[in-house]
Amino acid sequence: MLESRRTRVVLTVLLVVAIALITIDFRDGGNSSAHGIGGRLFGPVERVTGDVTGFFRGATSGGEVANLQKQNDELRAELAQAQTSNTNAGQLAKLLHLTGAKYRVVTGTVIAAGGEYADTVTINVGSAAGVGVNETVLNGDGLVGTVTSVTSGTATVQLASDAGATVGVRVAGNGQIGALSGTASSMTGSTSLRLTLFSANAALQPGQELVTFGSVGGRPYVPGIPVGVVSEVTTQPGSLTPTGIVKPFVDFTGLGVVGVVVSR
Repeated sequence: MLESRRTRVVLTVLLVVAIALITIDFRDGGNSSAHGIGGRLFGPVERVTGDVTGFFRGATSGGEVANLQKQNDELRAELAQAQTSNTNAGQLAKLLHLTGAKYRVVTGTVIAAGGEYADTVTINVGSAAGVGVNETVLNGDGLVGTVTSVTSGTATVQLASDAGATVGVRVAGNGQIGALSGTASSMTGSTSLRLTLFSANAALQPGQELVTFGSVGGRPYVPGIPVGVVSEVTTQPGSLTPTGIVKPFVDFTGLGVVGVVVSR
């Protein structure tokens, strides 16, 4: 009790002295000796206060912040991987419904994309999985392209959008046949396709959908794979055959899981 009273007395005296020093210093424009006395008197208190607040600031910086940032980055990576896995699983489920009983699908994932002068991708399945050249490649949306070369564990796929690719197609509904050609020379090129029907009497209209006509033995293209939809009719006056622009169903710049159609 006595110690507590002494403490209160000391604090009261210090408060009175502080007020007096502030008043004197203010009147003298901050140039009086009272400024220095106040600094010597209260400086230790300020230093202690600064040390305490500095401790608490340090407790939430440096290593702690780095750890929190690391955890945040890991959670973001896990979320992105989960979203990618869900997308790939959805594509896989869809593409397995696009082939008949006479074919099987070898599934793979795109691991590289683009060529200097061609629209191509590399997938992570090859001859060891039964994949060969001139086989149809598709995903859950439709036709992707055809295999042009294989190694034991990989395959190169020429996309249907490549300028060197030509696909035999059929107009869904009326059965008219024609040839569809790519227009791109690299992965950054156009993804529109050019259609030429073989019959001069064929009617071509925007909105008509196309499927693969099929090749002998199902190579390089099996029949009935969705390809795209006519977006524009470009037939010129005097032309012998109808022509048009086709928007493909597949997004060639966003390929993930694909399937190679192999004969049973």
